[in-house]
Amino acid sequence: MSIIKYPLSTEKSIRLMESENKLVFVVDRKSNKEDIKLEIEKQFKMKVKTVNTLITPEGKKKAYVKFADETPAIDLATKLGLM
Repeated sequence: MSIIKYPLSTEKSIRLMESENKLVFVVDRKSNKEDIKLEIEKQFKMKVKTVNTLITPEGKKKAYVKFADETPAIDLATKLGLM
């Protein structure tokens, strides 16, 4: 079972990608920040700076992943078909 379920493509997540080099993913509820960081770096070969998580009222866990400056989030978003 994968930690990362799917990327979110909402107006807010697109704005975060453009302004702060972040992408938003829905992740497994039991995963922690370190697991998420390692999984994204391994799966997408991109350097992650920070991971913040949030559990929504519906019970989904979102991960706000900030990428290092040398790896633009927009490149990954294009690869994933979000753009």
